[in-house]
Amino acid sequence: MKLFALVALTMCAFAANSVLNRIGVALQGMEPLDFATVRTAAGAAVLWLLISLRKAPRPPAFTAKRAAGAAALAIYMVGFSWAYITLDAGLGALILFGVLQIVVFGWTVIEGRKIPLLRWIGAAIALTGLCVLLWPSGAASVNLGGAISMATAGMSWAAYTLLGRAEADPLGATASNFLLCMPLVAIAMVWVGSGTMPLNGIMTAIIAGAITSGVGYAMWYQALPSLPTTIAGIAQLSVPVIAVTAGVIFLKEPLTLRLVIAGGLVLGGIATSLTARR
Repeated sequence: MKLFALVALTMCAFAANSVLNRIGVALQGMEPLDFATVRTAAGAAVLWLLISLRKAPRPPAFTAKRAAGAAALAIYMVGFSWAYITLDAGLGALILFGVLQIVVFGWTVIEGRKIPLLRWIGAAIALTGLCVLLWPSGAASVNLGGAISMATAGMSWAAYTLLGRAEADPLGATASNFLLCMPLVAIAMVWVGSGTMPLNGIMTAIIAGAITSGVGYAMWYQALPSLPTTIAGIAQLSVPVIAVTAGVIFLKEPLTLRLVIAGGLVLGGIATSLTARR
């Protein structure tokens, strides 16, 4: 039950990232890389504050694994924020975690691990739900640039997830990753150019960095060692459903029968996969 609650809270935090990024970039008018930089800095500050409050020794600021995690995190941060110029919150989350699912399952196959049949069936059902939701129809069309940007973020998040599987110090790893990620995102911001930073946009980015990213990622790294790789990927498929729901409530995005059917398929697939774990 404790693991379930931890994963559930983390998935809600991940979904909130989509909503907050959409608000900050599309509604508040903040430049995507400005948003990503403030978000990363706020996440790093909160994580290192948590590190300073615990009794354990501080983690090493730089290792090869930390550098790899920071690079993956930086690409995710940039791609994620950039995509929300054009994508709705729920749609962006669907692309992100659909790509994540493909990469995580593919890596599991490459590693030669045995995957139970029910878990394959569950993943197939959940991905079918994503396809139902993403399939273009009449008035619905996906911006190609936004989709590519979010797909890149999804691949980077998958790499970040895989790197965190065997972390002995989840909080320390997340704090180090954010610290090393910060200059990479800042360099991208300087290279592309900064814009105006409205106060509401800055506050949204701080919340996204400090709470839904910093604390959320720390919780995720805490849960990862107890989760099989495929379960970690499948559980994250619940995030698009949460993001779609939040988009309907907070951003007035339309709720359609297709959204309801797709959400049911995604949740049903997750339930099937969790049955395979038991």
